[in-house]
Amino acid sequence: MNSASSAIATPNDLEAYWMPFTANRSFKKNPRMVSRAEGMFYYTPDNKPVMDGTAGLWCCNAGHAREPIIQAIQAQARDLDYAPSFQYGHPKVFAAAARIAALAPGDLDHVFFAGSGSEAADSALKIALAYWNVSGKAAKTRLIGRERGYHGVGFGGISVGGMSNNRKFFGSLLTGVDHLAHTYDREKQAFSKGEPDYGAHFADDLERIVALHDASTIAAVIVEPMAGSTGALPPPKGYLKRLREICDKHGILLIFDEVITGFGRLGFAFAAERYGVVPDMITFAKGVTSGTVPMGGVIVRKHIYDAFMGGPDNVIELFHGYTYSGHPLAAAAALASLDIYREEGLFERARAMEGAWADAVMSLKDEPNVVDIRTLGLVGAVDLAPRAEGAGKRGYEFIERAFHEEGLMIRTAADTIAFSPPLIISESQVEELIGKLRRTIRAVAN
Repeated sequence: MNSASSAIATPNDLEAYWMPFTANRSFKKNPRMVSRAEGMFYYTPDNKPVMDGTAGLWCCNAGHAREPIIQAIQAQARDLDYAPSFQYGHPKVFAAAARIAALAPGDLDHVFFAGSGSEAADSALKIALAYWNVSGKAAKTRLIGRERGYHGVGFGGISVGGMSNNRKFFGSLLTGVDHLAHTYDREKQAFSKGEPDYGAHFADDLERIVALHDASTIAAVIVEPMAGSTGALPPPKGYLKRLREICDKHGILLIFDEVITGFGRLGFAFAAERYGVVPDMITFAKGVTSGTVPMGGVIVRKHIYDAFMGGPDNVIELFHGYTYSGHPLAAAAALASLDIYREEGLFERARAMEGAWADAVMSLKDEPNVVDIRTLGLVGAVDLAPRAEGAGKRGYEFIERAFHEEGLMIRTAADTIAFSPPLIISESQVEELIGKLRRTIRAVAN
């Protein structure tokens, strides 16, 4: 890139943009800026390659700048840039819904589109409440989340979410919400590859909540199959099946938030398939378009959809939706992304690589300050001991040094280093990624 192009790509004024989930003042002193991307790499404005260790934000599962997706978006913008989603439709949104539903297990047959994972989570919660209302059980209004859970940043999502920093500034949030215990016990689960053997009993905490509130008041339980944003916590073996059994016993809807785990991250289209559990709803986003155009949604089981279809056929069944539900560009991007996943066998590839990936990540076990490592699918997380001055300091030093010195993009949650590369990563690139992580762990050791 010549100097003129570099100058255009680097803005003079960073102050106007209030960045989300970012230490704005620190960032603007030493920006981590990217201006283009291709394959497994981002590139800075001066054309320095930065390995994408996070698939963007858990979303660019097919890698960057994939030509079939680019062409599909360009062609769709030319043919139909926007179509209203209320009372009107366009062909590609119906095609996308059918393709997504076909990937889901069991009778998860109907797709409600939103614009993001946050919108998808709030939509699922509203559908759960409305379902019990139209089913004649309007007293079932309580929503159950889980400690350390993340379900986006809408008021519904942060209410059922269990990450304190996401909740504490925003008042009392929704009423009638309770939380299951989280599933992580480092003493008994440390350095587990895949699902830890210990912890299925954590699902029994739902029985405590049912005893406290009575099942007649509880609408739904929402959990991530793998808790992602909190630092990649795999579910204990048998935990999700046990949760399904308890929900069935008490007539409670079970929602899997698969915004992160959907579309190949754990080696299957959805984690529900990996674990042999059919939830009542699945939320998705991120990987559905490989991160190219914002899209999210909820997949619901047939009996939930059918419950809304009993009135006059000219009356709106669900008073909910978004201006950008099923946006034409997003639908086109989703279809093209799903084609790549299928044609290149990326879900199966991730599954086949899981063992070697876990071994590679676990090779970091004896590096300084490493207190735990977790792997699942093509996800890795390394917990570093916090510095004496407080949690998160070492993690922030890590993210800065990894980017500027090693050319690596990763994510941090306090002092947890999380990485989830595009599903196209090669074996040699896994080795390269681990090398960058190893050097950076050593660099922030003192």
